[in-house]
Amino acid sequence: MICTNDDHFYQVCRALRSHGMVREMTDENLKEEIIKTNPDLNPDFIFLGPAHNFRSTEINAVIGLNQLPRLDDNNSIRASNFEYFVENLDSEKYITGLEMEGQCNYSFITILKDPSFEKRNLIETTLKENGIEFRRGLSGGGNQLRQPFFKNKEIDLSNFPNVEHVHNFSWYIGNYPTIEKSQIDYILNILNNL
Repeated sequence: MICTNDDHFYQVCRALRSHGMVREMTDENLKEEIIKTNPDLNPDFIFLGPAHNFRSTEINAVIGLNQLPRLDDNNSIRASNFEYFVENLDSEKYITGLEMEGQCNYSFITILKDPSFEKRNLIETTLKENGIEFRRGLSGGGNQLRQPFFKNKEIDLSNFPNVEHVHNFSWYIGNYPTIEKSQIDYILNILNNL
């Protein structure tokens, strides 16, 4: 999903979500301008650039539209859950000075203060043993500079110490709107007592 208040960018996104086709734009003036500058092309098949089909399927649209009425309540619950989690996480062991204003995080962000692989492995083993699902490296799998699409670049990872720390010593744990305080306390108890 992309949200924007830039009408031109919105029009380009509409095209790019559908193979890059200009016909998907809703700004008739912009469409006509592009059509006029490309008189040798079929107006129904002018492509702004290479793109894919990112339009929602009908089943995804139905589910999404059905969820929208609950969005504000779910976001409020997630924000409250996350604030509770951070307030009760041991600030001696974990980074808790996170910007909270405006957040409604889908996860409980957990970042170990000290770069200890031994402690990291203990945390992960203990979470697994207690049936708590997590992902290391926060969303996106950690440091994107380590991903294959950057392999042909010469990157000195030591220039990115914060990203490297997050890559190795952080996790996210699901913050579902249906999670109960007792379940959050269960997670906190495990993390704080390691």
